[in-house]
Amino acid sequence: MSLTERPTPATVGHAIDEYLRFAYEGPLPPPVAALVEAVRRAPPDRLYECSAFERDGESRYALRLGNRYYPHMKLVIERLPSREAWFFRADTHDQHVTVEPSDPDYPAFQALTARNRTIAAAIESAWTHDGLDTFRAFLHRDLDARRH
Repeated sequence: MSLTERPTPATVGHAIDEYLRFAYEGPLPPPVAALVEAVRRAPPDRLYECSAFERDGESRYALRLGNRYYPHMKLVIERLPSREAWFFRADTHDQHVTVEPSDPDYPAFQALTARNRTIAAAIESAWTHDGLDTFRAFLHRDLDARRH
């Protein structure tokens, strides 16, 4: 695969499997199962046209797979700003909300975001272990290259 080509259907399928392994315990919620099924049934040459993906132009594709605590977390397939390669990211999708410490919901919100970060870190660690590129992996390689 050329670095400028989007990840293959097999790679996307593997990324989904690893995401779900850490995001859920037990059966998937029906809407999530339907999204996953739609992606798996998409013709390989039209995968990125699948209606399950949320798109941002031709450089970012997201699946709102959620997790057992929060339905808005996403598996994101994104192109590096340099356009030289693609990477996977587990987007907790909770950073756009702020809750003031004085708010009665603050402790619950803090707990939710902590769980989301833990799940996202586990997913991305598994992807890295399995050879799937993540933004963090690109950053580490870039920093290593700059040191040498």
